[in-house]
Amino acid sequence: MATEPDGAPILLLSKLALHTKNIEGDARASLLIEEGSGRGDPLAGSRVTLTGRVQPALSNTARRRFLAVHPTAAGYAHFADFSFFVLHLERAHFVGGFGRIFPLDRGDILIGTSAADDLVSTEPELIASINRDEAERIGRLAERLCGGRSGAWRLTGIDPHGCDLALGAERLRLDFPEPATTADTARRMLSDILERE
Repeated sequence: MATEPDGAPILLLSKLALHTKNIEGDARASLLIEEGSGRGDPLAGSRVTLTGRVQPALSNTARRRFLAVHPTAAGYAHFADFSFFVLHLERAHFVGGFGRIFPLDRGDILIGTSAADDLVSTEPELIASINRDEAERIGRLAERLCGGRSGAWRLTGIDPHGCDLALGAERLRLDFPEPATTADTARRMLSDILERE
């Protein structure tokens, strides 16, 4: 899974798969996202079930944002039977462990991007520039935040509320102190975060 700039889940699905055939017959679906720590009782960990309708992705951001997170999927993305889909969220259900259960609305999960056209349209160039100019500092910050996992961490996405980092299957989220609607604002906020490291 990856996400659109507003947080909507993006999926790369084969038309030959049974789940895709089911979606074509009835677009209603749910997606379970769990903490994935692999430690202790899995029922004690946090998880959220997103419910909505899965439909073909029509945006110009779905393909590039998915492949930024999953570059090894690029080969599949070129096959004629593979397509990008988006889960259009209707509601969600969060479980944060025993006794911590509550419903969520779309607005609790998705973020507004209507004022962030500049950031969304320049995201690929901004990411490339930051990964080139700030690779060392991004690596140091990510290593500290994930408990010492070093390597070639890279920025994979920027949205008004923050940015995403990846090293293989490992993911990190950096939240901005306030919403960023332009590329310049996002770069400044990320630079401030990196300066403090």
